[in-house]
Amino acid sequence: MYKEEGIKAFYKGVAPLWMRQIPYTMMKFACFESTVEALYKFVVPKPGSECTKAEQLVVTIVAGYLAGVFCAVVSHPVDSVVSVLNKEKGSSASQVLQRLGVWKGLFAHIIMIGTPTALQWFIYDSVKVYFRLALLHLRCQSL
Repeated sequence: MYKEEGIKAFYKGVAPLWMRQIPYTMMKFACFESTVEALYKFVVPKPGSECTKAEQLVVTIVAGYLAGVFCAVVSHPVDSVVSVLNKEKGSSASQVLQRLGVWKGLFAHIIMIGTPTALQWFIYDSVKVYFRLALLHLRCQSL
């Protein structure tokens, strides 16, 4: 790689990766918290504090998956560009984006991002339940 493209070959994906990771992470937390609030307000017929741990974990996984959908929508264009940049020599991010378009492959990306995001939140809250700690979304509601 160094011989063919120089030192830039090792770092050409860094800026697009940061452009993906920062909004992705912000979206993951903001959407999760907002979705939990909306689920307890409009879907779950009782306050979170009155729900069983199992009911709370269902809210966690649903909110986590929906947060993952939003993460996928936000990160999809940049993820596509980074993937192609890693395969093609001499391409720039803007060239790749113009060629690919913005939304090609979004549904697959939603499945790829939504599922692990839901599992991350579920595992996180399951560990909290196991150790008898407050679930993240219940703690956030009381702030």
